[in-house]
Amino acid sequence: MSGRQRDLPWRPRSLQARQLMAASLFLLGFLALAGYALDRAFLDVASDGQRDRLRNYVYAYAGDIEFLRSGDIYPPENPPDSRFERPGSGLYAEVVLRDRNWQSHSASGPQLPQAAMLEGGEEKFEGPLPMTRSNGTPGEVYRYGRGFIASEGVAPGDAEVPYTIYVMEDAGIVPEQVRVFRAALWGYLGISGAILLLLQMLVLRWGLWPLRHVVTELTRVQRGQANRMGGSHPRELLPLTESINALIESERENLEHQRNTMADLAHSLKTPLAVLRARLDSDAGESELRQDVATQLQRMADLVNYQLGRAASSGHKLFAAPVEIEPYAEQIVQGLEKIYARKGVICEFEIDPQARFHGEPGDLQELLGNLLENAFKWAGSRVLLTAKPGDTEPNRRPGLVLVVEDDGPGIPDERIPLVLQRGVRGDERVHGHGIGLSIVQDIVRSYRGVLEVGRSPELGGACFSVKLPPGL
Repeated sequence: MSGRQRDLPWRPRSLQARQLMAASLFLLGFLALAGYALDRAFLDVASDGQRDRLRNYVYAYAGDIEFLRSGDIYPPENPPDSRFERPGSGLYAEVVLRDRNWQSHSASGPQLPQAAMLEGGEEKFEGPLPMTRSNGTPGEVYRYGRGFIASEGVAPGDAEVPYTIYVMEDAGIVPEQVRVFRAALWGYLGISGAILLLLQMLVLRWGLWPLRHVVTELTRVQRGQANRMGGSHPRELLPLTESINALIESERENLEHQRNTMADLAHSLKTPLAVLRARLDSDAGESELRQDVATQLQRMADLVNYQLGRAASSGHKLFAAPVEIEPYAEQIVQGLEKIYARKGVICEFEIDPQARFHGEPGDLQELLGNLLENAFKWAGSRVLLTAKPGDTEPNRRPGLVLVVEDDGPGIPDERIPLVLQRGVRGDERVHGHGIGLSIVQDIVRSYRGVLEVGRSPELGGACFSVKLPPGL
């Protein structure tokens, strides 16, 4: 199987289809369980209701039955239900004594299950029991019976007469009720499920509308109809849209920087090429021409190397891993101490262990290298490097503050804007190209930070402060 997992045919590729499928399965399962629970509950209620109904008939008969002195039963003139008077009506009553039985008119014709005497106070609910209807077809009945003892109005010599009253009902009544209930139950559940499914579809479309809006805005950005993503998005999508905007801006800045780099390189090469063209058109000797060509070629090589280095150091990557500052600072300072060994400059560190640079290591080297080299160049004997975490915001990586100070003459306030311009040196008498601080400023801007120049309150010389904001 290939490294990339194949899409299964049954797996929907749309978020809306996935959620709708999951919601539909959950809804079907819930309705099935609810229907089963309601069905079982109705069966229990129907069974209990039938038992209670038969018990009430038994007690109604027990309250109206009288015993003659001959021992015969005098049934009630008005039974508790008119069906007891209709033969084969499906509702039957029977009174069982030791030596005789009495049955209601409805029991004439059907063959009911044999009944036995029960002890006084004993009750029994059973069924379905087999029986034969008047037309000879088999059937079933539910039966409730209770034992009683009569002590008044009995035959002489008998202190009490035990008897049992049974009431039976056709078993088809409860299944018919269950059938009607089930038809209504599943019909209503089906209608409810369809309505809920439709509502779920509408809710899903409304809930996923912000994502479709994001896709629409991305399409507009791709077609050049918009410059960036809008800001009117739900809170959950703001990190996504902000990251996309940061990526768009970063890519545009990188493209703009590349264009500027090529333009700067072309502009820088114009002068050496013009010199070479002029020397070729002149009457200079071969040795002199060789020397001029070598000089200009070296100059062009330096310009190309410089521009390539600038292109590599600008345009940081998003979501870069945090970089420790102290190892890079120590490496740079060791090299600078060798170069400026005659001055005996001492560099001190005040680096917070929690301070981290979230970007490219090459950018950090450029920042520290140019700032420290400038400080070593102008310092009398001391240089101070301070690094500490900057501002913080919820759910964002912390910012960073880098400060480089020296005990040199410092920079007058009126010359601070000039020294940050490309090609301008703090002192024209000092050797240099005047591009170091410009590189620092460009890198700081690419990280949306701020470069501040002033006077050191502790050492008295120049103070360069780099403040990088919290990142994504």
